[in-house]
Amino acid sequence: MALSEHYSPTLIDHFEHPRNAGAMADANAEGYVVNPVCGDSMRLFLRIDEGGRTIERATFLTSGCPASIATSSAATELIAGLPLEAAEALTREHFAEAVGGLPSSKLHCSVLAAQAIRVAIDAWRADREPGI
Repeated sequence: MALSEHYSPTLIDHFEHPRNAGAMADANAEGYVVNPVCGDSMRLFLRIDEGGRTIERATFLTSGCPASIATSSAATELIAGLPLEAAEALTREHFAEAVGGLPSSKLHCSVLAAQAIRVAIDAWRADREPGI
């Protein structure tokens, strides 16, 4: 069964040509999540500006199916340049839409990106604001 039978051209493109894939040497925030449904995992690396307002860059390492890799790729594009609060407000639906939709059996894959963003930003805040 071909990828194109289940996935949009946008998702296939993100899977075959992932954007911002790889670790980031100068990241100042990192989030790691595992999807309990399928076992896919995502490690998200962020570079947050010195004032703590904006995500300057984002990269990822994802192990999983095409939908997980594609939504991870799309997530890095969506959050780059966003204020932290705007990035945290993005939902799994935003990431699914960014890849042209997901089959219902793969909607859980878009949860990885949403969770990883929150985990990374929470970790960044905790490093700077002890006691949180």
